Amino acid sequence: MIRKKILNPQRIRSIKGGGFSFIPHRFVTDGFLQRLSGAELLLYLFLIAVSDRYGLSFYSDESICTLLHMSSGNYQSAIKGLIHKDLIAFNGTLFQVLELPSDPGGQGRCPAALDKLCRNLFKEV
Repeated sequence: MIRKKILNPQRIRSIKGGGFSFIPHRFVTDGFLQRLSGAELLLYLFLIAVSDRYGLSFYSDESICTLLHMSSGNYQSAIKGLIHKDLIAFNGTLFQVLELPSDPGGQGRCPAALDKLCRNLFKEV
């Protein structure tokens, strides 16, 4: 196992002030990252960076498109994709980054009870 060592002790990240951003490790390990388009990932990371402790942010469409160098069409498509993937909620003005759902894909997966049964049956294989 690789042992981790702090590379720059003077620059350890901490949460201070008004911001509260983090990305759960499950975002990568459970396959959420792989299911996002480039525009969806860019918007999702932006919303995480600017949201408060409840995942809320209210940047305007114009500001987001300008800051991310994103066309209006790509922006609208990214919003729809993130909502469809159950990663954000949006009411037209206010965004909320949601707790990661239990399943990154939604479709094509076994129901939870069947998934648990399958894992137990093949645990020793």
